[in-house]
Amino acid sequence: MYKMVPLFKCTSMQAAIDFYTGVLNFKLKYSQASASDGVVDIIADGAELQLTVYESPTLFKSVANVWVNDVDSLFNLYVSRGLDITGKENSPVHLGPVDQTWGNREFYVTDADGNTLRFCQE
Repeated sequence: MYKMVPLFKCTSMQAAIDFYTGVLNFKLKYSQASASDGVVDIIADGAELQLTVYESPTLFKSVANVWVNDVDSLFNLYVSRGLDITGKENSPVHLGPVDQTWGNREFYVTDADGNTLRFCQE
């Protein structure tokens, strides 16, 4: 059995932790983790992601698909928590859930470092 855990590089661990745990539904996997760590594991409903300030300076702008049951409710929750969708006029999928031609309903969230979570529902 394989388990994939995406790795997102961030410039500020504190800002990344605040965004993923404060706006999105992630929680710290290990209670002793802090912004002073070089790598932090976060989890949400079986999904796992690692944040790092290490790695190559060119590692920015990773993408991960996150499969969920209700993209509309999740999007509304994130907006109520402060998800900023301004400045995304050229990307409808960042402005709210979109029915894609391939059958999925999706919305995207891009963090301050250019890493994108694509929330998908079949």
